Amino acid sequence: MIRILGTVYGALTGLAFGSFLNVCITRWPAHESVVRPRSHCRSCGRALAWWENVPVVSWLALGGRCRTCRAHIGWRYPLVELAVGAAWAAAAWRAMPALYSPGWTAISIFDAVYFATEQMMLCWLLIGLAVLDLEHFWLPDWLTLGGAALGIPINLLRFTVHFVWYTIPLHWTTESELTTHRAHIFDVVVRWVIGIVLAPAFILGTRWVYRALRGREGMGMGDAKLMLLLAAWLGLSHTVLAFVLGVVLGAAAAVVVLAVPSLRRRSKSWALTKLPLGTFLCVGGIVSALCGGRIIDTYLRLAGF
Repeated sequence: MIRILGTVYGALTGLAFGSFLNVCITRWPAHESVVRPRSHCRSCGRALAWWENVPVVSWLALGGRCRTCRAHIGWRYPLVELAVGAAWAAAAWRAMPALYSPGWTAISIFDAVYFATEQMMLCWLLIGLAVLDLEHFWLPDWLTLGGAALGIPINLLRFTVHFVWYTIPLHWTTESELTTHRAHIFDVVVRWVIGIVLAPAFILGTRWVYRALRGREGMGMGDAKLMLLLAAWLGLSHTVLAFVLGVVLGAAAAVVVLAVPSLRRRSKSWALTKLPLGTFLCVGGIVSALCGGRIIDTYLRLAGF
């Protein structure tokens, strides 16, 4: 019951933050403040009543239209709210057992709260970037590089807490055990740093090959900066998984665009059609953040490692 209540609370909080994310996604491209003026119809300018701002419910009650000018309110609004709500519910569901299990320790509580908070923050950011790239082909530096800059100290805090915790004599009985703890933490930090250095290379290498073969740019630097963000938050293995998932999703989307000409944006040739790779990388990043550990473990087991 406690786990269910915690998950419901996470979902409701996610819906509220998803509603705020919609405001950000709408106003950021227009370089408007996300604080003032208060929420209003983008067509007639009327300020919305409180009951018109209830996530998902208000959109359904209004039939997806402004009650004054009857302007259409796109599907993006409820979908973003539901996406954030679902991601936060998943993070809360995974974290709750550690908070009341009989064998809990201070470090297990810290890890549960840390990972849930990290997943919620990262998913909120990635959902916003996914929509911005899908609608505007825009991955602003202050979100990608700023997000990477935020992820670095957050992970350094986790490494520091683990290092201090496992060097307290209470948590080891022999010098060799202490050495093992320290070596494990050092190995994790090294792989994390390597991921930050290598992650943008996945995009930069692909970008160079495409330009060499086609004689023109195939993807922007925003995608490389997005990979840097993912590595700063997720580490090397989870970032590789996010990249693979993003590429697979992008390839599937390209096949669909090739098969359905009406999906090509202002282009008569499928070869000139732009696809939002950043959107697919963000989706891969969300999947990797929420269940990447299980996917990687399953792959390694099936591969015989």
